[in-house]
Amino acid sequence: MTANFPKSIKILLFIVLSYLILVHAKPFLVPIAFAGLFSMLLLPLSRKLESWGMNKGISIVLSILMLVAAATIIIWVLSLQLSDIKKNADDIEKNISAKILEVRNFANRKLGISQQQQNEIIQQQKETSGNRITNIITGSIGSISTAVTSLLLVLVYVFLFMYFRRHLQEFVLQLVPPSKQSNAQDIIQSSRQVAQKYLSGLALMIISLWIMYSIGFSIVGIKNAVFFAILCGLLEIVPFIGNIVGTAIAILLTIAQGGSMQMILGIVLVYAVVQFIQTYFLEPLVVGKNVNVHPVFTIMGIVAGEFLWGIPGMILALPVLGVIKIICDHVEGLKPYGFLIGQERVEKGGLVEKVKKVFQK
Repeated sequence: MTANFPKSIKILLFIVLSYLILVHAKPFLVPIAFAGLFSMLLLPLSRKLESWGMNKGISIVLSILMLVAAATIIIWVLSLQLSDIKKNADDIEKNISAKILEVRNFANRKLGISQQQQNEIIQQQKETSGNRITNIITGSIGSISTAVTSLLLVLVYVFLFMYFRRHLQEFVLQLVPPSKQSNAQDIIQSSRQVAQKYLSGLALMIISLWIMYSIGFSIVGIKNAVFFAILCGLLEIVPFIGNIVGTAIAILLTIAQGGSMQMILGIVLVYAVVQFIQTYFLEPLVVGKNVNVHPVFTIMGIVAGEFLWGIPGMILALPVLGVIKIICDHVEGLKPYGFLIGQERVEKGGLVEKVKKVFQK
């Protein structure tokens, strides 16, 4: 029946059906997508353990445990820093009260809003926000339980994907004619390499950001500099807005801890310097070579990912775009789309030449 439809109608139907499936199947597809990425990341380690004579299942379990151990160490360090912040809770509360008093005095002097009017506004906000706070707490508890369940499900999927990887690969190869199986094999291999290099490059960049932010925040004199450095680095997994949110949190907590205007300017300066180094050195050298996607489609992919799946969609956007580009490059009818999505080739050169070009631009 659909064979009689024009090509434009078929494309429109494909887009609509894809949108409906992605939106309504989000709870089912998101854990599978993350499990697929983590499986590709851990596959070289598992294969290395297998080459040493270790059982396949045990090597996969050890690889997953190493990933969980790394995440546990990061959470442990963050919890230590948070406990240190809680010790200064009284001072933070006093500083916040002082800042609120300054704002109220400013509103009284400059805007003509009396203390009584301010108290009435605050009281109205308290009455209307009571139910909101309850809803937020209830929603947060539900979100945490859902996240824990999804995390366990991802780990199960990772084990199954890695253990039955040959079976899944054989299934993909059987979908194409024998004459095109070699091309399908290249697509699988290239997609796996892109995901592995992107995730390993992203991990290396996050570690670099931890070091740079820790040094910068320590020089500025911020309390709990390591906590803010780890937070800003981890939020890098959310493209574009992650670092901004982390820096905003650092500024707000510095103000709450009684930080001076010089400290706030120092945080902004550290953020600007780190962003410069990240944009012009870390991303091109560590991540940029691994996912060859044009900046326009990078932004469009991230926006589309947030529209479809929220923050998980933003995190998955770049590696998924990289895989889509590889598929387009290997399928004859889709090569123009691969060219459109891809980034233009740049001239090769050493680090010194790249630095010169940055300042010349």
